[in-house]
Amino acid sequence: MAGLIGIGMAGATSSCLFLKTTKLLISPLKRASLSPFPPSIPLSSRCFSLPAMLDGGVGPVECEPVSLQSGIQTRMDVTHKGSKVILKGMEFPELERWVQSFGYRSGQALMLWKALYRDNSWAHGTDDLQGLNKDFRAMLSENAEFKTLSLKNIHISSDGTRKVLFLLEDGLTIETVVIPCSRGRTTVCVSSQGMGEPLHNIDNVIKAAAIMVDDQGLHFSPRKVTVSTSGLVPQIKRFLRESNCQLAVSLNATTDEVRNWIMPINRKYNLAQLLQTLKDELQHKHRFKVLFEYVMLAGVNDSIEDARRLITLVQGIPCKINLISFNPHSGSKFLPTSEERMIEFRNVLAAGGSVAFLRLSRGDDQMAACGQLGKPGGVQPPRLKPPARFQVAG
Repeated sequence: MAGLIGIGMAGATSSCLFLKTTKLLISPLKRASLSPFPPSIPLSSRCFSLPAMLDGGVGPVECEPVSLQSGIQTRMDVTHKGSKVILKGMEFPELERWVQSFGYRSGQALMLWKALYRDNSWAHGTDDLQGLNKDFRAMLSENAEFKTLSLKNIHISSDGTRKVLFLLEDGLTIETVVIPCSRGRTTVCVSSQGMGEPLHNIDNVIKAAAIMVDDQGLHFSPRKVTVSTSGLVPQIKRFLRESNCQLAVSLNATTDEVRNWIMPINRKYNLAQLLQTLKDELQHKHRFKVLFEYVMLAGVNDSIEDARRLITLVQGIPCKINLISFNPHSGSKFLPTSEERMIEFRNVLAAGGSVAFLRLSRGDDQMAACGQLGKPGGVQPPRLKPPARFQVAG
């Protein structure tokens, strides 16, 4: 659930992406850099989705990018570590130009690219590049960096969900969640930066998505890659124009009154702006459906009237709706909607012609469920005063 900014999320936050995959695990990303890494956990399915969650912490009401205040690296820093270049911070054209700048052929750049992402080789360093020219490997050893993360810990939930902790060079950690699914798929939630939501880091999110769908890269179908947002309108326009991957939007309310409260981004880009932008942009996308994520909060956004308003709001937008169970956590006073009410809500949507699915909680006993990442009990996010009719619930 991306950008649930006002729902009492606590502690240091991670912006996350979900993946479903068979042959690789896409890494949490070092601050502003996004870089896939060799799998340390076996996965079991081919397709994946990339919805992202903002798991805590609130910026200003107008939601200026948190990256400006949290030491996130600049675009140039993403591909460089000191005097060395970070190989997994580059798309292939960048890597090709870099290799050629040392006097090596384009074919050697392609061999390196495949060693990083294809054929299950997953190169950690020059020792894993035995098929490449000796001098080329020596150049890489002197001028390039392969590894960006270290595995710190794995916590396993009773339902098989695994929360994986990765250590960054500065000593901070970021979390990844691996969720086994009944149909043989595995969902992976990975970080796109240390704080904020993916479209706050849009340059590198677009770059990472491009690597994922590159024919010579990770080679996933763009229809199986979904990036989620809380509703940053200018960045949504750019993403839909520059990427052929899928988009999920965290809606979570059917009125501006409620969305202003639980998602302050709505005070800058309200429902009308957000939905009109999607209508306009999707006119130019062939066979494209946006996924609306709707986290259900008891007594807040789960009434039958909400369901009927939701049907009206999404009319004219090719879409699917994902109804998500809220996962309680430290610092939040919200309660989850009952499963019975969620089913009733879904049935109203279906009767109105909307395509809707239920997503129930997974991994909550290890604080690995949607909305539970980050450091509970730490710095509390600012509280926005609830609308008068929600004074008791808030």
